[in-house]
Amino acid sequence: MLSTVAFWVLAGVAVVFGALVFRVDSMARATYCLAASFVAVAVVLVLFRQDYLGVVTALMMIMEMAIMAVYMVMFMGMNPALMPMSMVHGRRTALGLSVGLFVVLTVGVLLVPWPSRRGTPIADVTRALGESIMGPKMLVMLTVSPVLFATIVAALVLAMPRGRYDRLGDDLRRRPPTDPQRGGVGR
Repeated sequence: MLSTVAFWVLAGVAVVFGALVFRVDSMARATYCLAASFVAVAVVLVLFRQDYLGVVTALMMIMEMAIMAVYMVMFMGMNPALMPMSMVHGRRTALGLSVGLFVVLTVGVLLVPWPSRRGTPIADVTRALGESIMGPKMLVMLTVSPVLFATIVAALVLAMPRGRYDRLGDDLRRRPPTDPQRGGVGR
C-alpha cells in the first residue's frame, strides 16, 4: 500500500517537473527541473528493487545537469540562472507532437498483450543486472564518478575569474558594490 502511494506520488513529481522544463524561463531552472524529474524516476526504480539502476540513474542525471551548467557558463558566457529564454521552439508543432505521442504511447500500453512471467526471478536481481551490464568493470565505474565530479568543480573554478562576492569587498557590506566589468559601480 505504502509503496503504491509512493509510486504514484513520485510518478506525479516526475511528470510535473518534466513539464516544468518547458514552462520555466531560464536554462538553469529547466536544468534543475529535469534533474528533479529524473531523480524521481530513479527513486521509482529503487522502489522496484532495482537499486543499481536507480542509483546509476540518479548519479548520471545529476552529473549530466552539472556538466550542462558548466558548459553554459564556460562556452556561452552566460549566467544561466538569470538569462531568460524559452525551451520550446515551434510551440504549436511541439504541442501537437507531444500530445500525439502521449496518446500513441498510452494506447500502446493499454492495448498491447503483455507477456506473463515465466519462471521465478533470481534471489538478487540487482546484482545480476549490475553484473550483466557492467561485468568486471564495476570498480572502474565507481571510481570514475568522483573523478568526473572533481573535474567539473575544477572547470567551474577556472571558468569563473572572480567570486560572486568580490564586488562587495571583505566585509560584504559595501553599497553600492563595485563591479570592475561595469566601470566601477554596480547596479
